[in-house]
Amino acid sequence: QVQVVESGGGLVQAGGSLRLSCAASGLTFRTYTMGWFRQAPGKEREFVGTITWGGGTYYADSVKGRFTISRDNAKNTAYLQMNSLKPEDTAVYFCAAVRYGSSWSRFSEYDYRGQGTQVTVSS
Repeated sequence: QVQVVESGGGLVQAGGSLRLSCAASGLTFRTYTMGWFRQAPGKEREFVGTITWGGGTYYADSVKGRFTISRDNAKNTAYLQMNSLKPEDTAVYFCAAVRYGSSWSRFSEYDYRGQGTQVTVSS
């Protein structure tokens, strides 16, 4: 059974940093593209960024230069390093995995999705 589990969320002050982890099991992790999404209260879920199976990364303009996605295939884990956090980054952050796909910015395109982890940035 495939599982995708996020961890590392919490409360942080504006300007601070957090690193989220996404542990995947039950799949051949190195062959999957891993995406990060977030959903703030009252808003639609939005794309944060993705890292392909080959290590290429793509980011939403809102996080470019502040967030970094990486992966450790030996640990079956993807990471979202978030720096210079702002109150508007407050959201539930989701991780997802897709084997084949062309629309990495669409949550529905992903084969497996986590339950999310809350990130709250105080001003």
